[in-house]
Amino acid sequence: MSAPATLRLTAEQRAVLDGADGEAAALAMRVVCRMAGVAGASRLRPIASAHIDGCIYFGVSMLDFAERLVELGAEVRVPTTSNVGSIDLIHPELFQGDPATAAGARKLMDAYVAMGCKATWTCAPYQLPARPGLGEHVCWAESNAIVFANSVLGARTDRYGDFMDICAAIVGLVPDAGLHRDENRRGQIVFDLSGLGERLLAADAFYPALGHLIGKEAEGELPVIVGLPGEVDEDRLKAVGASVASSGGVAMFHAVGLTPEARTLEAALGGEPPRRRIPVTAAMVRASRDALGQMPPGTALDAVCIGTPHFSLTEFAKLDAVLADLDPPALAAPFYVSTGRWVWEEARRRGHLDRAERLGVTVVVDTCTYNTRILSEDATRAMTNSGKWAYYAPGNIGVEVAFGSLRECVLSAATGRVVREEGEWS
Repeated sequence: MSAPATLRLTAEQRAVLDGADGEAAALAMRVVCRMAGVAGASRLRPIASAHIDGCIYFGVSMLDFAERLVELGAEVRVPTTSNVGSIDLIHPELFQGDPATAAGARKLMDAYVAMGCKATWTCAPYQLPARPGLGEHVCWAESNAIVFANSVLGARTDRYGDFMDICAAIVGLVPDAGLHRDENRRGQIVFDLSGLGERLLAADAFYPALGHLIGKEAEGELPVIVGLPGEVDEDRLKAVGASVASSGGVAMFHAVGLTPEARTLEAALGGEPPRRRIPVTAAMVRASRDALGQMPPGTALDAVCIGTPHFSLTEFAKLDAVLADLDPPALAAPFYVSTGRWVWEEARRRGHLDRAERLGVTVVVDTCTYNTRILSEDATRAMTNSGKWAYYAPGNIGVEVAFGSLRECVLSAATGRVVREEGEWS
């Protein structure tokens, strides 16, 4: 295959395309070059790492592609982490689907390990000890990881998907296009939070609701958020990013004074005036919260699911603090927390899980409860504090969702029914 006419390859890259590094690398290079042509890139750019989204088993085509690469001798060229799969390999008994799907899911995960991917199985690779730094170019797939890398870390990745991600990891190259380039990282639309009160800005449920609102309103423009408190931590920025990526396909946002490329509003906008400015009101965020899923207080629940994106160490500490404060004698509804295996092991070592495990909380690793069948087949109503889980779970696993804060999730799990504390929302 010849490269697109607009794409200039180095002699080394041309050799890979021609088969000098083997058939698998040549196949991967053909995919990368074809995508460069689609993106209008004139060159390829080396990457420092990759994160593979295609580990989730959505059917035999996923497995066929991965096993073909293995058969051809594929090996990743850069450090490569793996996204969630479709089963918890440590607790396989949690999977409620059919045996054939479980077998395919395990084979798919094995195939990526065979190519040299690390068995991290997390949608939040930024929670691992090693993560990319400011200005570092990577190929990350998985929507929330993409937006976190670009926004919070200041690393550079475009919005990559299945198959392209592993091909880029095999050759260590991506098209020099999209968010790899300075001109595409400038903010375009400003969301002004200056009219919101301190109590609302302090609420944990505010952040996924804000992200859902921004994703719906951005309409393909790169958002800039003005007015977030200076003490906002990574977990809350993660919640914003996961929601904007879900509701609007957003791959990057700036938060003035918080994210590394937004020291000032002028810096976030690249010196250009914004195309639009949206004053965000409490009513707008409340409506966004309600759109994520509301059930009347007292509605019976079949499950509570948190940890999408995967729970962090600080979130486990917060959950432990809420459980200690409320001191429920037991949980009446099944309670699931999804996380990566590294965070799970570290949280156990620090004692963050002692209280939760005594109460019967189920920690799910390697996968997530919204994209595979962990909940019982007859579960129809679930509660979450995750904007991403609330957005995808109705379509993915067929449940009705109630969205609320972490505290509301614990209260609801303790009673088995939806509990609301309007507080700052009233």
